[in-house]
Amino acid sequence: MNSVLLAAIGIAMVLAGYFLYSKYLGSKVYRLNAHFRTPAHELQDGVDYVPTNKYVLWGHHFTSVAGAAPIVGPAVAVIWGWLPAFLWVTLGTVFFAGMHDLGALWASIRNRGQSIGTLSGRYIGARGRNLFLVVIFLLLLMVNAAFAVVISGLLVSTPTSVIPVWGAILVALVVGQAIYRWKLHLVAVSVIGVVALYALIVLGDSVPVVLPDTVLGLSAEAFWVVVLFLYAGVASVLPVWVLLQPRDYINGLQLFVGLGILYLSVFIASPDFVAPAFNSNVPEGTPSLVPLLFVTIACGAISGFHGIVSSGTSAKQLDKETDARFVGYFGAVGEGLLALGSIIAATAGYRTLADWEAVYSAFNQGGVTAFVEGGGNIMNAGLGIPASLSATILATMAVLFAATTMDTGIRLQRFVVQESLELAGLRLGKGVATVIVLVVGMGLAFGAGADGSGGMVIWPLFGTTNQLLAGLTLSIVAVILLRKRRPVLPVLIPLVFVMAMSLFAAIVQVRTFYTSENWLLLVLDLVIIVAAIWVILEATIAMTKARKSPAETDDESLAVETSVDG
Repeated sequence: MNSVLLAAIGIAMVLAGYFLYSKYLGSKVYRLNAHFRTPAHELQDGVDYVPTNKYVLWGHHFTSVAGAAPIVGPAVAVIWGWLPAFLWVTLGTVFFAGMHDLGALWASIRNRGQSIGTLSGRYIGARGRNLFLVVIFLLLLMVNAAFAVVISGLLVSTPTSVIPVWGAILVALVVGQAIYRWKLHLVAVSVIGVVALYALIVLGDSVPVVLPDTVLGLSAEAFWVVVLFLYAGVASVLPVWVLLQPRDYINGLQLFVGLGILYLSVFIASPDFVAPAFNSNVPEGTPSLVPLLFVTIACGAISGFHGIVSSGTSAKQLDKETDARFVGYFGAVGEGLLALGSIIAATAGYRTLADWEAVYSAFNQGGVTAFVEGGGNIMNAGLGIPASLSATILATMAVLFAATTMDTGIRLQRFVVQESLELAGLRLGKGVATVIVLVVGMGLAFGAGADGSGGMVIWPLFGTTNQLLAGLTLSIVAVILLRKRRPVLPVLIPLVFVMAMSLFAAIVQVRTFYTSENWLLLVLDLVIIVAAIWVILEATIAMTKARKSPAETDDESLAVETSVDG
């Protein structure tokens, strides 16, 4: 089969989801109201609560949620064939991810920008909240520690990406000043910023930065891990408009341009798939497609991490409630397009089936490497971009996606630490809380790996933990909708499916960890399973009570006409 047809079908499906299904969700389920006073206005502080242009906020949200996972997950999952991965990404984006991200954003907006962990206390109960915060903390720890490893590895393996990756920070600082201090026109600032970023990519391709084997007593990879954590710590305490928001926005534009180049190359080169639609010749040791497909591809279909971002940072910056449809649902569409691009690059970017099978010689092979190599081959064939420059563009895309997610992840983990300690009656400033987050993150990175690669130790739990968190988030949204007597099936059906597949996968992993005598992951997996089941039981009780309780009114929405712009 030719990849052009699959790309066209996939793009049409996810765009139809935005223009049709998200409109239904916005008007009938969440009933977005343009006149509702959002937390960004009610609690405006110039640091975390900042009313933001919806296009700028979309850039922040998109690049925060679209880390390395929507590249890695699909590029690993194609080991079962490209068709199962394609169906889960497209259908998941339309009916699962967009609804989940928009729902988490809406729930937080309607509760003064509170995080999904705090909302669990209000709508499920104190015990559910405490367990929810444990799951969130573990997930953020996995994301921050593992993404630091992924980024450091790419900076070492693709030294041409070093200049554009770090130069993007300077561009973002200027963009932030231009938008908020100098009040320059957004379009002009955006164009200049994107041109500057691509100029840095060209410069980086000509001037690779290769670190010596040892830097300050650390390996090159370990040195980058330390620098990344320190940078993310500083970024997490700055006002969002100074660095985090403009960095995510301008990176979002640059990354969307990069995706456009990849898709344009696909339509011009028109490569055929060399990988099978269903792979019956999987390597020995490859787990079954069900349920592992649904946790291997998390980001790109549905991801619990998105709910943390939606309620942790994006809800605090939303200017109008109706902007939530564009920021939340279309943010999921952007990630779905990235995941689709990863599938095509990893299956149609190789010359022969033998070449593809050489890369996918075992489960968990492929990943970023397959995306960069396969995508680079397609860009070279389609647009004649030199192989080195193609690799630099795609590697920079992967690093920037992961880095912006790590920036947001450190900030979110700081929020979780502060919220958790406040429940115990202890208030911490953001500086102290950030230090705790950095110590824990780097402790994992170096405590389990002298080269800073310890973050990958608990990464095998990411997929199941992430999907369980998505199910738990949907349970909170379902309780709120039941209280308001809104249509709840668009949430309940994905909730049941995601929880079933996630718990199934977690139980399968228990056996795997026990057989391999990996006691750390076995214990953590059991903790996560118990916490998830407990929260689901609490949520089920809360849903039953919500159905029997008097219907809640819609506060401000009673006095004004509902609008679903976006």
